[in-house]
Amino acid sequence: MLPTPRKVKLVAAGAEGPTPLNAFDNALLAAGIGNLNLIRVSSILPPGCAHEADFEVPPGSLTPTAYGYLTSTEAGEEIAAAIGIGFSEDDYGVIMEFEGRTGRAEAEEAVARMVRDGFAARRKRLRELQVLAATHRVEHCGAVLAAAVLWY
Repeated sequence: MLPTPRKVKLVAAGAEGPTPLNAFDNALLAAGIGNLNLIRVSSILPPGCAHEADFEVPPGSLTPTAYGYLTSTEAGEEIAAAIGIGFSEDDYGVIMEFEGRTGRAEAEEAVARMVRDGFAARRKRLRELQVLAATHRVEHCGAVLAAAVLWY
C-alpha cells in the first residue's frame, strides 16, 4: 500500500521550446517540478492534507501530482492552465485542473467553478478554495502547466 500524502503545493508556469514536448518540459522546469517523476492523479485531496507554500521533493522521486497542461504551435496564441484545490470542513477535498486557449481570469474562474461543482456533487461544504494559473503568449512552440504537487 502506498502512503497517503500529507501536504500539497500549487505551481504554475509557461515556457517555450523547440518542440511541444520540450516546451512542456521547460514549463515543468519553470514551475520547479521538472526533475521529478510525476505520477498523474485525479481529483481527490487526501484527508488531513495541508497546504504548504513550498517544500522540497528529491529529484527523481515518484511524485503524485494532479495537473493540467496545454501546448501550442500557433504563434501569438494565448494559452492558460489553472489548478484549483478545495479544502472541506471535515475530511477529503477536491482538486480540479483546467487548460484552454484563454486568458488568466477566465482560467481561474473556470477552475474555481469546477472545484465548487465538485463539492456540490459530493454534498460537501467548501471551507477554503485556492487557485493558481499561468498564461503564455506563444512565440513558436509554447506550453502552460498548472499542478497540485502532493508529498509525504
